[in-house]
Amino acid sequence: MNQIDSSIRASAPGTLMLLGEHAVLHGARALVLAVDKRIRVELTALDQPQLEIESALGQYSAPIDQRPWDATFSFILTAFEHCYSAFAETGKACSAGLRLRVESDFSHLVGLGSSAAVTVATLAVLNRWFGQSPDNDQLFEQARTVMLQVQGRGSGADLAAAIEGGMVAYHQSGKRQKLATLPPVGLYYCGYKLKTPLVLERVAGAAEQLPHLYHQLYQLMAECAEQACVAAGESDWSLLGRLMNYYQGLMDALGVNDAKLSQMIYQLREDPEVQGAKISGSGLGDCVISLGQPRSVALPDRIPVEVAPEGVCFD
Repeated sequence: MNQIDSSIRASAPGTLMLLGEHAVLHGARALVLAVDKRIRVELTALDQPQLEIESALGQYSAPIDQRPWDATFSFILTAFEHCYSAFAETGKACSAGLRLRVESDFSHLVGLGSSAAVTVATLAVLNRWFGQSPDNDQLFEQARTVMLQVQGRGSGADLAAAIEGGMVAYHQSGKRQKLATLPPVGLYYCGYKLKTPLVLERVAGAAEQLPHLYHQLYQLMAECAEQACVAAGESDWSLLGRLMNYYQGLMDALGVNDAKLSQMIYQLREDPEVQGAKISGSGLGDCVISLGQPRSVALPDRIPVEVAPEGVCFD
């Protein structure tokens, strides 16, 4: 373990789903991007056995071996529990305390994978604090364990991009393929967001009523996503844009589109610089993403982002 006066800093990028939402949970590949908006976690040693957390969401303080649950910091506390338990199994005592200070380039209300970024960055500093040096595969498995413990479900695609950076073709088995960088993308927030677990519940309920049709729908989504991964790997941006538009139609059929999102998407497609536009994420709110940045169409609530080649790193 580090000395009392030590400080460790790591950061991880926010993420965006380009294509493959929902279908990735049914065995399809997905395309996910790391963006240049990061979450930074700084670990500072304390001379008292306390765990302290500071962020824009609030503060937390408790004895390091008696940690009451606080849903505000669910991902951080679960990440700490994971690393602390593994350290305790070695038979060593943890007599020092630590403070985790979180800073973010973006609001947690906007769907840029804040939970994934803070989980990955927190695990990075904690692993180093407890004397561990996991590789990217091990870090991914740790982060996915934390994610599933907190929210019960999720593909892990945003975790993969937060760790690897750039554009990643991802399968929920954990297989990740880093691809060439994209042309510029546009990102626009619709003004509201329904949490992903609630969207998944609605989709699951609809699928129970029409299981055969939804099975076929997921097959179409998987085929589209696979072609998109191939197109992205070959830097065929024109084809990728067409596949984004096609996938958006399938998202509509899935029941996760609405009038506001549709209006934004069709406005973007009118711009000659835009090769494709669709929902980014689980849907029923949040963001719309375009392949190419529009010049003649101006939508409000634009979030300036670029694809970031670097994933999690120590600062």
